[in-house]
Amino acid sequence: ARGDSLLDAVVYLKKVKKGKPFRAAAKKVTIDQRNCTFEPNLSVIIDGGEFEAINSDPILHNIHVYALGERTRQTVMNVSQPQKGNIVTNRLHVADSTAMKVECDAHNFMHAHIFVARNPYYAVIDDNGEFEIGKVPPGTYTIAVWHGVLGERQAKAVVSGGATTTVDFAY
Repeated sequence: ARGDSLLDAVVYLKKVKKGKPFRAAAKKVTIDQRNCTFEPNLSVIIDGGEFEAINSDPILHNIHVYALGERTRQTVMNVSQPQKGNIVTNRLHVADSTAMKVECDAHNFMHAHIFVARNPYYAVIDDNGEFEIGKVPPGTYTIAVWHGVLGERQAKAVVSGGATTTVDFAY
């Protein structure tokens, strides 16, 4: 957090059936293992999107991706990257999960998270703790904020045509 702002979190609308298209950035996610960290720490991908992992370090990394359930962790991908320059790609599909955790089995301090977007109505919270989800069709929605460590909070949001709706979340 920066001040009172929650960082590395995604705000999203649940169960939206139709509307705007997904942005291209959610169709392919790249995580770089550099200086024994994952960059970026938080990514957003569509279910079935392409995941790419790059090893930019001159040492072994083992990228291990888990789908996170309420009380479970299920391996989605587990690949060794022994040399600098190794690149692996995979399509990530998680039927019942909204998130994945990325770890390096060779370095237990390396962690990142991937949010799985089920519809295009989401936003990553910015450095000021703010977000904007644009072009939302009028209606009443369940809006949620998800954080890889702190979990999820939900609220109701009523959107009317041409108006701005404000929702505040607190942990």
